[in-house]
Amino acid sequence: MDPVALTERLGGVARYRTLIALGASRHRLQRAVAEERLQRLGSGVFAVPRADAALRAAAELGVVLSCVTLAARRGLWTLPVERAHVALAPKGHLRRATNAHVHWATPLLPRDPDAFEDSLVNALVLVAACQPYEHALAVWESALNKGLLDRDVLRGLPLGPDARRLLTDARPWADSGLESFFVPRLRWLRLPLRPQVFIAGHRVDLLIGDRLVVQVDGGHHVDLQRLQDNEHDARLRLMGYHVIRVGYWQVIDDWPTVQELIVTAVAQGLHRVRE
Repeated sequence: MDPVALTERLGGVARYRTLIALGASRHRLQRAVAEERLQRLGSGVFAVPRADAALRAAAELGVVLSCVTLAARRGLWTLPVERAHVALAPKGHLRRATNAHVHWATPLLPRDPDAFEDSLVNALVLVAACQPYEHALAVWESALNKGLLDRDVLRGLPLGPDARRLLTDARPWADSGLESFFVPRLRWLRLPLRPQVFIAGHRVDLLIGDRLVVQVDGGHHVDLQRLQDNEHDARLRLMGYHVIRVGYWQVIDDWPTVQELIVTAVAQGLHRVRE
């Protein structure tokens, strides 16, 4: 069995014992390394030259990619982080020094010893304990929105208090993590806050009361998308809705201004049906 093809099938990085168990011979492994078709990463791990850099790094450290790093790799909404987040069992040891954020924690779900990426459930449990509530909520809601979480399965697991709170609070409607920030931040208004409501043929990000619409622009709101958004905003106004449109950095870095716009609109009664 060709060890290079086997390694590629296993994601580009594989352990020696796994390759041998699947039919690769020691001689063919040595030849593949000599021919530079495989690279030895140390401690019985091999990689193809074009292997994913993050997986290679995890293999060299003896860890798994987890927490927000794993969430981002699964296509979930996350805020940028300065360092990769990895996980290791409490009695595990790093093979070399690293600037990665290491989570020394017993996994909720047993980890495959051949894996270099954590399970999504384990990663989300770490997100719950590691990240601020709003960021963690956005990640969990992104997973629910993509259908990657099963609430009933999670309810049967021994979740910690942070993960249990997120399981209770998270909803599957947010298309963007920015939308997940609004409900917890505005709950004190004691007004109906309804995300992802269909109005005039399209979803709106948040409907406050009966008539106040908040739309959140991500980086994709350009060109054709911008024209479609402008047209939809105009239709909403013709139907008697008031639209507040804000962008990514306003929500992340200038929330007081965003909140002032919303509460001023509420004070003017723009969230109510006008007779």
